[in-house]
Amino acid sequence: MYLVTGGAGFIGSALVHALVRQSAPLVNVDMLTYAANPASLAEVSGAPEYHFERVDICEADAVRDIFERYRPDAVLHLAAESHVDRSIDAPADFVRTNVVGTFTLLVEARRHWESLPDERARHFRFIHVSTDEVFGSLGATGHFNERSPYDPTSPYSASKAGADHLVRAWHRTYGLPVIVTNSSNNFGPRQFPEKLIPHTILEALAGRPLDVYGAGQNVRDWLYVEDHVAALLAVLERGVVGETYAIGAGNERTNLDVVTAICDLVDLADPRPRGAPRRELIRFVEDRPGHDHRYAIDSTRITTELGWRPRHSFESALAETVRWYTENRDWWEPLLERGYTGQRLGLGGRA
Repeated sequence: MYLVTGGAGFIGSALVHALVRQSAPLVNVDMLTYAANPASLAEVSGAPEYHFERVDICEADAVRDIFERYRPDAVLHLAAESHVDRSIDAPADFVRTNVVGTFTLLVEARRHWESLPDERARHFRFIHVSTDEVFGSLGATGHFNERSPYDPTSPYSASKAGADHLVRAWHRTYGLPVIVTNSSNNFGPRQFPEKLIPHTILEALAGRPLDVYGAGQNVRDWLYVEDHVAALLAVLERGVVGETYAIGAGNERTNLDVVTAICDLVDLADPRPRGAPRRELIRFVEDRPGHDHRYAIDSTRITTELGWRPRHSFESALAETVRWYTENRDWWEPLLERGYTGQRLGLGGRA
Protein backbone atom coordinates (compact mmCIF):
# COMPACT_ATOMS: atom_id res chain seq x y z
CA MET A 1 0.00 0.00 0.00
CA TYR A 2 1.33 3.40 -1.03
CA LEU A 3 0.42 6.70 0.62
CA VAL A 4 0.52 9.54 -1.94
CA THR A 5 0.13 13.11 -0.70
CA GLY A 6 -1.12 15.72 -3.16
CA GLY A 7 -2.46 13.11 -5.55
CA ALA A 8 -5.15 15.41 -6.93
CA GLY A 9 -2.55 17.92 -8.07
CA PHE A 10 -0.60 17.98 -11.30
CA ILE A 11 2.37 15.67 -10.72
CA GLY A 12 0.50 13.76 -8.03
CA SER A 13 -2.40 12.83 -10.30
CA ALA A 14 0.01 11.64 -13.00
CA LEU A 15 1.69 9.46 -10.37
CA VAL A 16 -1.66 8.09 -9.18
CA HIS A 17 -2.57 7.17 -12.78
CA ALA A 18 0.74 5.33 -13.16
CA LEU A 19 0.31 3.39 -9.90
CA VAL A 20 -3.25 2.38 -10.77
CA ARG A 21 -2.05 1.14 -14.17
CA GLN A 22 0.31 -1.12 -12.21
CA SER A 23 -2.60 -2.28 -10.01
CA ALA A 24 -0.75 -0.90 -6.98
CA PRO A 25 -2.99 -0.25 -3.96
CA LEU A 26 -2.77 3.34 -2.79
CA VAL A 27 -4.41 6.02 -0.71
CA ASN A 28 -4.39 9.56 -2.06
CA VAL A 29 -4.28 12.17 0.72
CA ASP A 30 -5.21 15.61 -0.56
CA MET A 31 -6.83 18.69 0.97
CA LEU A 32 -8.28 19.69 -2.44
CA THR A 33 -7.05 23.27 -2.33
CA TYR A 34 -7.46 25.59 -5.32
CA ALA A 35 -4.85 23.85 -7.52
CA ALA A 36 -6.21 20.34 -6.99
CA ASN A 37 -8.78 19.03 -9.42
CA PRO A 38 -10.79 15.85 -8.74
CA ALA A 39 -11.49 15.70 -12.48
CA SER A 40 -7.82 14.72 -12.93
CA LEU A 41 -8.64 11.43 -11.21
CA ALA A 42 -12.02 10.67 -12.80
CA GLU A 43 -10.58 7.80 -14.83
CA VAL A 44 -9.13 6.01 -11.78
CA SER A 45 -11.51 6.94 -8.97
CA GLY A 46 -13.50 3.72 -9.37
CA ALA A 47 -10.48 1.42 -9.38
CA PRO A 48 -10.58 -1.11 -6.51
CA GLU A 49 -6.97 -0.35 -5.53
CA TYR A 50 -7.58 3.42 -5.26
CA HIS A 51 -8.63 5.16 -2.05
CA PHE A 52 -9.06 8.87 -1.36
CA GLU A 53 -8.93 10.80 1.90
CA ARG A 54 -9.51 14.54 2.10
CA VAL A 55 -7.01 15.43 4.81
CA ASP A 56 -4.85 18.44 5.64
CA ILE A 57 -1.29 17.15 6.14
CA CYS A 58 -0.76 19.81 8.82
CA GLU A 59 -3.38 18.11 11.05
CA ALA A 60 -1.45 15.53 13.06
CA ASP A 61 -4.44 13.54 14.36
CA ALA A 62 -5.90 13.14 10.88
CA VAL A 63 -2.53 12.13 9.41
CA ARG A 64 -1.97 9.62 12.21
CA ASP A 65 -5.37 8.12 11.53
CA ILE A 66 -4.44 7.62 7.86
CA PHE A 67 -1.27 5.76 8.81
CA GLU A 68 -3.10 3.58 11.34
CA ARG A 69 -5.92 2.64 8.96
CA TYR A 70 -3.94 2.08 5.76
CA ARG A 71 -0.56 0.90 7.17
CA PRO A 72 1.42 1.99 4.06
CA ASP A 73 4.69 0.48 2.90
CA ALA A 74 5.85 3.75 1.33
CA VAL A 75 5.03 7.45 1.35
CA LEU A 76 5.37 9.52 -1.80
CA HIS A 77 5.13 13.10 -0.59
CA LEU A 78 4.09 15.55 -3.31
CA ALA A 79 1.62 17.79 -1.45
CA ALA A 80 2.89 21.37 -1.66
CA GLU A 81 2.10 24.94 -2.49
CA SER A 82 4.17 25.41 -5.64
CA HIS A 83 3.57 28.67 -7.51
CA VAL A 84 6.42 31.16 -7.09
CA ASP A 85 4.32 34.24 -7.91
CA ARG A 86 1.67 33.20 -5.39
CA SER A 87 4.37 32.67 -2.74
CA ILE A 88 5.48 36.27 -3.12
CA ASP A 89 1.96 37.48 -2.32
CA ALA A 90 1.08 34.89 0.37
CA PRO A 91 4.22 33.34 1.87
CA ALA A 92 2.49 32.13 5.05
CA ASP A 93 0.51 29.54 3.07
CA PHE A 94 3.77 28.11 1.74
CA VAL A 95 5.45 27.91 5.13
CA ARG A 96 2.41 26.16 6.59
CA THR A 97 1.93 23.53 3.89
CA ASN A 98 5.49 22.94 2.75
CA VAL A 99 7.31 23.17 6.09
CA VAL A 100 4.73 22.43 8.80
CA GLY A 101 2.94 19.88 6.63
CA THR A 102 6.16 18.03 5.86
CA PHE A 103 7.14 18.10 9.53
CA THR A 104 3.77 16.64 10.55
CA LEU A 105 4.03 13.92 7.93
CA LEU A 106 7.55 13.03 9.04
CA VAL A 107 6.50 12.72 12.69
CA GLU A 108 3.64 10.39 11.84
CA ALA A 109 5.65 8.45 9.26
CA ARG A 110 8.33 7.79 11.85
CA ARG A 111 5.73 6.66 14.42
CA HIS A 112 4.26 4.28 11.81
CA TRP A 113 7.65 2.99 10.60
CA GLU A 114 8.78 2.19 14.14
CA SER A 115 5.60 0.15 14.66
CA LEU A 116 6.17 -2.08 11.62
CA PRO A 117 7.51 -5.63 11.83
CA ASP A 118 11.23 -5.81 11.05
CA GLU A 119 10.86 -7.03 7.45
CA ARG A 120 8.30 -4.38 6.50
CA ALA A 121 10.31 -1.70 8.30
CA ARG A 122 13.42 -2.58 6.25
CA HIS A 123 11.51 -2.02 3.02
CA PHE A 124 9.60 1.11 4.08
CA ARG A 125 10.42 4.27 2.10
CA PHE A 126 9.61 7.97 2.44
CA ILE A 127 10.08 9.66 -0.96
CA HIS A 128 10.17 13.45 -0.69
CA VAL A 129 9.54 15.16 -4.04
CA SER A 130 11.20 18.56 -4.27
CA THR A 131 12.47 21.08 -6.80
CA ASP A 132 15.69 22.40 -8.32
CA GLU A 133 14.60 25.89 -7.27
CA VAL A 134 16.08 25.25 -3.81
CA PHE A 135 19.52 25.72 -5.41
CA GLY A 136 18.85 29.28 -6.54
CA SER A 137 19.95 30.63 -9.89
CA LEU A 138 22.63 29.54 -12.36
CA GLY A 139 24.64 31.78 -14.61
CA ALA A 140 25.13 31.12 -18.29
CA THR A 141 26.93 27.81 -17.66
CA GLY A 142 26.87 24.91 -15.24
CA HIS A 143 24.21 22.54 -13.91
CA PHE A 144 22.64 21.66 -10.59
CA ASN A 145 23.36 18.23 -9.19
CA GLU A 146 22.96 16.34 -5.92
CA ARG A 147 25.86 18.25 -4.36
CA SER A 148 24.71 21.76 -5.29
CA PRO A 149 24.54 24.17 -2.32
CA TYR A 150 21.16 25.50 -1.31
CA ASP A 151 20.50 29.15 -2.18
CA PRO A 152 16.71 29.68 -2.41
CA THR A 153 15.51 33.07 -3.59
CA SER A 154 11.69 33.00 -3.31
CA PRO A 155 9.35 32.16 -0.42
CA TYR A 156 8.36 29.05 -2.38
CA SER A 157 11.90 27.76 -2.85
CA ALA A 158 12.83 28.65 0.73
CA SER A 159 9.88 26.66 2.06
CA LYS A 160 10.83 23.66 -0.09
CA ALA A 161 14.44 23.97 1.06
CA GLY A 162 13.22 23.89 4.65
CA ALA A 163 11.20 20.76 3.92
CA ASP A 164 14.22 19.08 2.26
CA HIS A 165 16.36 19.77 5.33
CA LEU A 166 13.70 18.38 7.67
CA VAL A 167 13.43 15.17 5.64
CA ARG A 168 17.19 14.62 5.72
CA ALA A 169 17.29 15.42 9.44
CA TRP A 170 14.67 12.73 10.13
CA HIS A 171 16.92 10.23 8.36
CA ARG A 172 20.13 11.28 10.09
CA THR A 173 18.61 11.70 13.55
CA TYR A 174 15.94 9.00 13.67
CA GLY A 175 16.95 6.65 10.87
CA LEU A 176 13.74 7.13 8.88
CA PRO A 177 14.43 5.62 5.42
CA VAL A 178 14.03 8.67 3.20
CA ILE A 179 15.01 9.59 -0.36
CA VAL A 180 14.87 13.15 -1.72
CA THR A 181 14.35 14.09 -5.37
CA ASN A 182 14.89 17.53 -6.91
CA SER A 183 13.38 17.96 -10.35
CA SER A 184 13.36 20.70 -12.96
CA ASN A 185 10.19 22.46 -14.19
CA ASN A 186 7.40 20.03 -15.07
CA PHE A 187 4.78 20.40 -17.78
CA GLY A 188 2.06 18.31 -19.37
CA PRO A 189 -1.69 17.61 -19.20
CA ARG A 190 -3.75 18.47 -16.12
CA GLN A 191 -1.49 21.27 -14.86
CA PHE A 192 -3.29 24.11 -13.10
CA PRO A 193 -3.29 27.08 -15.49
CA GLU A 194 -1.34 29.50 -13.30
CA LYS A 195 1.94 27.95 -14.55
CA LEU A 196 3.66 29.29 -17.67
CA ILE A 197 2.83 26.60 -20.22
CA PRO A 198 -0.88 25.97 -19.49
CA HIS A 199 -1.45 29.68 -18.82
CA THR A 200 0.02 30.58 -22.20
CA ILE A 201 -2.02 27.88 -23.98
CA LEU A 202 -5.32 29.08 -22.51
CA GLU A 203 -4.57 32.76 -23.10
CA ALA A 204 -3.55 31.98 -26.68
CA LEU A 205 -6.75 30.03 -27.28
CA ALA A 206 -8.73 33.01 -25.96
CA GLY A 207 -6.78 35.49 -28.09
CA ARG A 208 -5.67 37.51 -25.07
CA PRO A 209 -2.28 39.23 -24.61
CA LEU A 210 0.55 36.84 -23.75
CA ASP A 211 2.60 38.41 -20.99
CA VAL A 212 6.31 37.53 -20.88
CA TYR A 213 8.30 38.61 -17.83
CA GLY A 214 11.23 40.93 -18.46
CA ALA A 215 12.92 40.19 -21.79
CA GLY A 216 11.84 36.54 -21.73
CA GLN A 217 15.42 35.30 -21.46
CA ASN A 218 15.09 33.36 -18.21
CA VAL A 219 15.95 29.71 -18.88
CA ARG A 220 14.27 26.59 -17.53
CA ASP A 221 15.06 22.90 -18.02
CA TRP A 222 11.66 21.43 -18.92
CA LEU A 223 10.63 17.91 -17.85
CA TYR A 224 7.52 16.18 -19.18
CA VAL A 225 5.41 14.99 -16.26
CA GLU A 226 5.21 11.38 -17.51
CA ASP A 227 9.01 11.22 -17.56
CA HIS A 228 9.13 12.63 -14.04
CA VAL A 229 6.68 9.99 -12.80
CA ALA A 230 8.83 7.26 -14.36
CA ALA A 231 11.82 8.69 -12.49
CA LEU A 232 9.93 8.69 -9.18
CA LEU A 233 8.95 5.06 -9.66
CA ALA A 234 12.58 4.19 -10.40
CA VAL A 235 13.61 5.96 -7.17
CA LEU A 236 10.90 4.13 -5.23
CA GLU A 237 11.95 0.74 -6.60
CA ARG A 238 15.73 1.08 -6.79
CA GLY A 239 16.80 4.27 -5.00
CA VAL A 240 19.29 4.18 -2.14
CA VAL A 241 18.03 5.24 1.29
CA GLY A 242 19.42 8.57 2.46
CA GLU A 243 20.40 9.67 -1.02
CA THR A 244 19.24 12.46 -3.33
CA TYR A 245 18.44 12.21 -7.04
CA ALA A 246 18.37 15.22 -9.38
CA ILE A 247 15.85 14.79 -12.22
CA GLY A 248 15.93 16.80 -15.44
CA ALA A 249 15.57 16.19 -19.15
CA GLY A 250 18.15 18.56 -20.61
CA ASN A 251 15.45 20.65 -22.29
CA GLU A 252 16.76 24.16 -21.67
CA ARG A 253 14.58 26.84 -23.24
CA THR A 254 14.12 30.54 -22.63
CA ASN A 255 10.65 31.57 -21.55
CA LEU A 256 10.29 33.47 -24.82
CA ASP A 257 11.19 30.35 -26.80
CA VAL A 258 8.52 28.40 -24.93
CA VAL A 259 5.83 31.02 -25.48
CA THR A 260 6.55 31.37 -29.21
CA ALA A 261 6.53 27.58 -29.64
CA ILE A 262 3.13 27.43 -27.94
CA CYS A 263 1.83 30.19 -30.21
CA ASP A 264 2.79 28.22 -33.29
CA LEU A 265 1.25 24.98 -31.99
CA VAL A 266 -2.01 26.68 -31.00
CA ASP A 267 -2.14 28.34 -34.42
CA LEU A 268 -2.05 24.88 -36.00
CA ALA A 269 -4.66 23.45 -33.63
CA ASP A 270 -7.03 26.43 -33.63
CA PRO A 271 -6.30 28.96 -36.41
CA ARG A 272 -7.31 32.56 -35.75
CA PRO A 273 -9.59 34.45 -38.14
CA ARG A 274 -7.69 35.77 -41.16
CA GLY A 275 -4.73 33.66 -40.10
CA ALA A 276 -3.21 36.26 -37.73
CA PRO A 277 -0.34 34.53 -35.89
CA ARG A 278 -0.61 34.39 -32.13
CA ARG A 279 2.99 35.57 -31.80
CA GLU A 280 1.48 39.03 -32.31
CA LEU A 281 -0.15 38.68 -28.87
CA ILE A 282 3.20 38.57 -27.02
CA ARG A 283 3.99 41.56 -24.84
CA PHE A 284 6.81 42.12 -22.37
CA VAL A 285 5.86 43.11 -18.82
CA GLU A 286 7.61 43.97 -15.56
CA ASP A 287 9.78 41.11 -14.37
CA ARG A 288 9.07 39.02 -11.28
CA PRO A 289 10.96 40.18 -8.14
CA GLY A 290 14.04 38.00 -7.65
CA HIS A 291 13.41 36.08 -10.88
CA ASP A 292 16.06 33.32 -11.10
CA HIS A 293 17.94 33.55 -14.38
CA ARG A 294 18.56 29.91 -15.23
CA TYR A 295 17.92 26.38 -14.01
CA ALA A 296 19.52 23.26 -15.47
CA ILE A 297 19.87 19.74 -14.06
CA ASP A 298 22.68 17.22 -14.39
CA SER A 299 20.82 13.88 -14.24
CA THR A 300 23.92 11.69 -14.52
CA ARG A 301 23.35 9.98 -11.20
CA ILE A 302 19.79 8.78 -11.78
CA THR A 303 20.57 7.71 -15.35
CA THR A 304 23.70 5.74 -14.48
CA GLU A 305 22.62 4.29 -11.12
CA LEU A 306 18.90 3.70 -11.66
CA GLY A 307 18.71 3.41 -15.44
CA TRP A 308 16.15 6.18 -15.90
CA ARG A 309 16.08 8.37 -19.00
CA PRO A 310 13.42 10.74 -20.34
CA ARG A 311 11.44 9.18 -23.19
CA HIS A 312 9.89 12.36 -24.60
CA SER A 313 11.51 15.19 -26.51
CA PHE A 314 10.49 18.70 -25.52
CA GLU A 315 8.91 19.30 -28.93
CA SER A 316 6.76 16.16 -28.95
CA ALA A 317 5.72 16.61 -25.32
CA LEU A 318 4.79 20.26 -25.84
CA ALA A 319 2.73 19.35 -28.90
CA GLU A 320 0.93 16.67 -26.89
CA THR A 321 0.30 19.14 -24.07
CA VAL A 322 -1.20 21.75 -26.42
CA ARG A 323 -3.35 19.06 -28.03
CA TRP A 324 -4.60 17.91 -24.62
CA TYR A 325 -5.68 21.39 -23.54
CA THR A 326 -7.40 22.12 -26.85
CA GLU A 327 -9.32 18.83 -26.65
CA ASN A 328 -10.15 18.84 -22.92
CA ARG A 329 -11.98 22.05 -22.25
CA ASP A 330 -14.24 20.15 -19.86
CA TRP A 331 -11.23 19.84 -17.53
CA TRP A 332 -10.15 23.49 -17.44
CA GLU A 333 -13.30 25.50 -18.20
CA PRO A 334 -14.80 24.69 -14.75
CA LEU A 335 -11.66 26.21 -13.19
CA LEU A 336 -12.46 29.49 -14.92
CA GLU A 337 -16.10 29.23 -13.83
CA ARG A 338 -14.98 28.75 -10.22
CA GLY A 339 -13.23 32.11 -10.38
CA TYR A 340 -9.71 31.53 -11.67
CA THR A 341 -8.98 34.58 -13.84
CA GLY A 342 -5.31 34.18 -14.67
CA GLN A 343 -4.54 37.59 -13.20
CA ARG A 344 -0.92 38.56 -12.55
CA LEU A 345 0.45 37.63 -9.15
CA GLY A 346 3.82 38.08 -7.54
CA LEU A 347 4.21 41.84 -7.42
CA GLY A 348 3.72 41.93 -3.65
CA GLY A 349 0.55 41.40 -1.68
CA ARG A 350 -0.60 40.06 1.66
CA ALA A 351 2.08 38.50 3.88
